[in-house]
Amino acid sequence: MRTRHVIFDTDPGVDDATALLFLLADPQIDLLGVTSVWGNAHIETTTRNALFLKDRFGFAAPVTQGAAGPITGAEPEIDPSIHGGNGLGDIELPGGIAARPDPRPAHRFIIDTVRARPGEVTILAVGPLTNLALALREDPDFAPLVKDVVIMGGAFGFNGHLGNVTPAAEANIWNDPEAADAVFAADWPLVAIGLDATMETIMPTRYLADLRDEAGAIGEFVWDITRAYAGFYHKVMGVDGIFAHDSLAAAYLTAPELVSTRSGAIRVVLEGFARGQTIQRPDSRSFGTDGWEGRRSHTIATDVDAEAFLEFYRQRMVELARK
Repeated sequence: MRTRHVIFDTDPGVDDATALLFLLADPQIDLLGVTSVWGNAHIETTTRNALFLKDRFGFAAPVTQGAAGPITGAEPEIDPSIHGGNGLGDIELPGGIAARPDPRPAHRFIIDTVRARPGEVTILAVGPLTNLALALREDPDFAPLVKDVVIMGGAFGFNGHLGNVTPAAEANIWNDPEAADAVFAADWPLVAIGLDATMETIMPTRYLADLRDEAGAIGEFVWDITRAYAGFYHKVMGVDGIFAHDSLAAAYLTAPELVSTRSGAIRVVLEGFARGQTIQRPDSRSFGTDGWEGRRSHTIATDVDAEAFLEFYRQRMVELARK
């Protein structure tokens, strides 16, 4: 059984929490650390949520606090209507949290961990890519030492999916396009699990209710944190359930066969009304235009076997509940 040694870069976040549970459940995942970043909530909130999850589920990996806003220094834009005011669906949280963060900033923790284990570390990034861009800025030579990077981010037009914040941009890329473009330009293998696949992956209300009944305290927690999140999607899109954005990216680590893929260099639009749009130049085609020189090929998810994913996730949650 091949073990994945993983740093989870995250902005918890309802679907971030469901993805973390998957990482804790999967026997092939060795969780090396959880690095917080702004995004679904302010950095103080996402860090507190990561520490709360560490307390609640008892994982040993350290939590480190990361970037508070975009790499440009712009003020972060936070929308509390999606994940709730506390980032976890407004469930009741304890007044005190015993866990304490690692004192290093997240980007330094990422660099140190990768340099201590060259060629072994996978970075799973499911929020804005600010921490990764800061690591590249501080230590440009560390990128080739990373085994691979898997992100939840982007949208490339497959299955009709382009953007969820603007008609062109997916939220994690939109939040920090400059950071995302730097990450796509770096010399590491990268897989982008974007809206093309995640918007095809819905956990229906009935599925979540069955999980609540079948997976004990784990299933009850997933049910509780997803109530407001599901309400948002029902109000805005008429969806019965939630999109499993981050959980699909987590599942890809040990079940890459769940998604179809395409390879090619990726760039991010940094100006104008298409700011935050992700564009891939497919390896299968050549173009006479400039702007792509020196960009290594990366992989994007173009489709997903949603039914297989849902069963895989269910199995892992039931197994975690029995531990």
